[in-house]
Amino acid sequence: MNIEELISAVQGVLGVDADGKAGPETWGAIYKQIVSPTLPDNPQVPDITPVDPRSEKAIATLLPQVQPMARALVQKAALSGICIKIICGFRTYAEQDALYAQGRTVQGGRVTNAKGGYSNHNFGIAFDIGVFEGNKYIVDSPKYKAAGVIGTDLGLEWGGNWKTISDQPHFQLRPVWASKMKESEMLAELRNRVSGDLPVYV
Repeated sequence: MNIEELISAVQGVLGVDADGKAGPETWGAIYKQIVSPTLPDNPQVPDITPVDPRSEKAIATLLPQVQPMARALVQKAALSGICIKIICGFRTYAEQDALYAQGRTVQGGRVTNAKGGYSNHNFGIAFDIGVFEGNKYIVDSPKYKAAGVIGTDLGLEWGGNWKTISDQPHFQLRPVWASKMKESEMLAELRNRVSGDLPVYV
């Protein structure tokens, strides 16, 4: 049994998504299972603490499974001396179409190649970060690559690793059911789930 299989087995017992990656959800479940019973009066284990207000506003639009991952990324980056904020979370199909129109049918530079329903932002599983120095938003910085390493270590997919287009501010949490799917296949299933009013992540 390799480490991924071992982690998946533990996750199955704990009742969390068995993706073979020990992220914040898994460690939180381990804490509740092992540590909490030894504490007086069995106090509730707090969730990952909130981050800055701007990030929290975007995080609130994400699915519950994704929210702690976004907070963990901000916090782990801070421990490495990198100040990031979550600047974008969920987008509606209409909001996505408006972005797609930029540089095509309306003025402005192109910002996305995805129409509504073809972006993971449309399903609450993706978010974008910004690097900040003080209050200044930095568009281009090697710190995005450093944040990418931290994010992938947490179990997030990083847009900087994409082969067709590099999107360094972008992170997403792939559902377990889509672990073997191509991106296009996953998006098609996400659209089906939304249209059928079915859960996106489970």
